[in-house]
Formats: sequence, structure tokens, C-alpha cells
Amino acid sequence: MNALLYLVVVLIWGTTWFAIKLQLGPSPIPLSIAWRFGLAAIVLFGLLAWRRQLKPLPRSALSLVAVQGLCLFCVNFLCFYNASRYIPTGLEAVVFSTSTLWNAINARIFMGRTIASNVIAGALVGLIGLVALFSPEFANTHDHAGTILGLLLALGGTLCFSAGNLLSARLQAQGLKPAHTNAWAMLFGALVLLAGSLIAGVPLVVDTRPVYIGALLWLAIPGSVIGFTAYLMLVGRLGAEKAAYCTVLFPLVALNISALLEGYRWTPLALGGVLLVMAGNWLVFRKSRRAIPPTTATGQSQSA
Repeated sequence: MNALLYLVVVLIWGTTWFAIKLQLGPSPIPLSIAWRFGLAAIVLFGLLAWRRQLKPLPRSALSLVAVQGLCLFCVNFLCFYNASRYIPTGLEAVVFSTSTLWNAINARIFMGRTIASNVIAGALVGLIGLVALFSPEFANTHDHAGTILGLLLALGGTLCFSAGNLLSARLQAQGLKPAHTNAWAMLFGALVLLAGSLIAGVPLVVDTRPVYIGALLWLAIPGSVIGFTAYLMLVGRLGAEKAAYCTVLFPLVALNISALLEGYRWTPLALGGVLLVMAGNWLVFRKSRRAIPPTTATGQSQSA
């Protein structure tokens, strides 16, 4: 079951980065994200109602779900959508793959877990890899400020995603299912984006181009409903560090899509950078796999 969940997440999320690029256009970015997660929430609520599993959230979980909605379905995608204006989406996916490292760091800050030596080593290797990966971008463009901004936005989105991972693990430790919490968190994220757009005077428009609607449907249903549910199931079953290992693999899918459709050019230095980032993530994962007791396979360690 875990292998199937990994495969689903890798294949789906490997394609969503380019779909994000297709949503850039007449529709403002906050609204594109709101439409995406509003539609995803409606689908999830419908599935829960059909399976007779729809129920209100416990009061004790309301604040956690609200923050999860901000982290996973609002702020992080504001960062990622804007980053795609400056750097290829495949590079965004590689930056996002460093979530294995940020999960370990956030677990240390918020849950008191020790950062192992392999995590530190993985961080250094991954940092060198990111420098190597982005070096050709700096060499081939005069807009260095834009490339730096895209990199920082992608890193900011990854940090928010990592925080949302830990919140999901905490909610699952309370006995709440990912599909249930995701539905409410997606709804909350979409409503925050809509409210912010209204306050800012942004007209509530929908881009009716077929390519935009197709990207919206792909991002909302496979990318959000299926992808996030499968990923957060892995978080509950294996822990945030192990679940994030699938993010090591899908950048290869995303980068090849960028090479095919965005004109991204592989160079020996960029390939070496990707391999270093993957090696750094592997170091983080390898240590966490040895350090966590067998009981965590059932998700029990998340109550710590």
C-alpha cells in the first residue's frame, strides 16, 4: 500500500508544477489558487457525504486545521505560483524536494526532536546541489534578481509545506483522517484567498480558456484531492520525514516536463546539482529510517 501511495504522489505531483504555469494569465494568482482549492474542497465534501463520513471538526482541532489551511493551501501556493513567473517549474520542484530537510528542522524546533548528524550532512550536500543547479540559470540570464526572487519564493513555499506536514501529523495523531481535515483546510484556505482578493479590490474573474480550465481541473482533483490525500496518508503511516522522501523523486518528472515544454536545458552542472540534492535528501531519509523505532510504521510516534 505504501509503495502505491508513493507512486501516485510522484506521478501526480511531478506533473502539477507545469499545470501551475498554465494558470498564469488573466486570472490573478490568489483567485486561481482559490478556485483550485475551492473546487477540491467541494469534491472532497461530496465524497465524504456520499460515504456518510461528513461531520464537523472537533473544537480542539479547529485552530490546527485553520493553520494547516494557511500553510498547505494558501501561503505556500502563493509562493509557488509567483515563483513560476521567474524560474522554470522543474527547478521549483527540486527546491520543493528539500522539504525532507525542513521537516527534520521543524520537528526539532516544534516537537523537540534531535537533529542527527546525517541531517546536517544532507543539508550541506543539498545546499551545494542547489547552488550547482541554479548556476546555469544565473549564467544564461541577465535577470539575476528575478532568479533570486524565484528561488526565495520557492524556498518560502517549501517551508510552509513542511509546517503543514507537521500539523497534519498532529491531527492524525488525534484520530482525524486526512480526507476530513483536508476538506476543511482547503475550504479555509480558499475563503482566506477570496476574502483577501475582495478586500484588495481584485475582480472575481475566471479565465475561460480551455488550457486554463484543463489545468484547474487537473490541479484541483488529481493534484489536490488525490495527491494531498495520498501524501498525508503517508505522513500518518510513516511520519513526515519518510513521507517527504517521495519529493526526492518527482523533480525528475517535473524537470523533464520543463525540458520538453518550457525549453529548460540540461547541463552537466545542473544534472550534478540535481543528483546532489537527491543525495542530500537521501542522507536525511536514511538517518530518519534508522533512528525511528518500528512502532512509527503505524503512525504512533506522531503523538510525541
